[in-house]
Amino acid sequence: MKYQYNTIIIGSGVAGMTAAIYLKRSNIDVMILEKEAPGGQVNRTSDIENYPGFTSIKGPDLAFKIFEQINQLEIKYNYGNVKDIKIHENYKEIVTDEDTFTCKNIIIATGRKPRKLGLSNEEKLTNNGISYCAICDGPLYKNKITAVVGGGNSAVEEAAYLDEICEKVYLIHKRDAFSADEKAKIRLSKSKVEILYNNEVVEFLEENGKLSGVALKKGEKLKVDGLFIYIGNIPETDFLQTAKIDLDNGYVLVDENMETNVKGIYACGDVVKKEFYQISTAIGEATIASLAIKKNC
Repeated sequence: MKYQYNTIIIGSGVAGMTAAIYLKRSNIDVMILEKEAPGGQVNRTSDIENYPGFTSIKGPDLAFKIFEQINQLEIKYNYGNVKDIKIHENYKEIVTDEDTFTCKNIIIATGRKPRKLGLSNEEKLTNNGISYCAICDGPLYKNKITAVVGGGNSAVEEAAYLDEICEKVYLIHKRDAFSADEKAKIRLSKSKVEILYNNEVVEFLEENGKLSGVALKKGEKLKVDGLFIYIGNIPETDFLQTAKIDLDNGYVLVDENMETNVKGIYACGDVVKKEFYQISTAIGEATIASLAIKKNC
């Protein structure tokens, strides 16, 4: 069977778009498959200050600049939620919720999704007071009361960001110290954010189908209009269950060429099992994967 594309990239975060740019410039027929907006996790980042060439840039702005290159190169782009990958002798088949595509190579660049607290009415209140992206939804709570859960860079940075637009911001952390880097902690120290150490959200309070507050482990109840959860991420690999791709705790295992145990299937970015998860490492991995495909063409 003749496949439709040489390479299909699943995911249009920084890694997926970088791989597409390299492949297209190498005259390799490539298509991107994405279920949401281009940019991935970068869209959920308020300020990026460690990316070469920019002293500071908003996450969505960086994503848009990369997506401009995708459009300028006329790279094929399709929306679809990938449900399965089927491996055949001479081609691969990608099944989405709306269509089926065939290709020789696949690059998995689906990244990670926010981890949830797992409380009973979390799904119901998501987008009704609960959010996992302050840069996306923060403006909805201008001059209102919000809370952030977490202690890493994302939680600390987004709490400081919300402090600029909200009347009041709480930062709830289950430990007595943050794991965020020093620059993020310095920014937080200059804000009016009220920090609640050694505490946890144990219940979401609601009124008329919307979040009205949170109950804490120590017994206190806070009235909040919005809650932003930053307690880590989990890899987006549910669709790989039947593809026989080696995973470690949900993360894709790759070799030095970013190739998985299945020939012709590569992975890069935050979906890969590795020590460091940074924009710069995702771009490097995407470059390696695309060059490896080019070398084998």
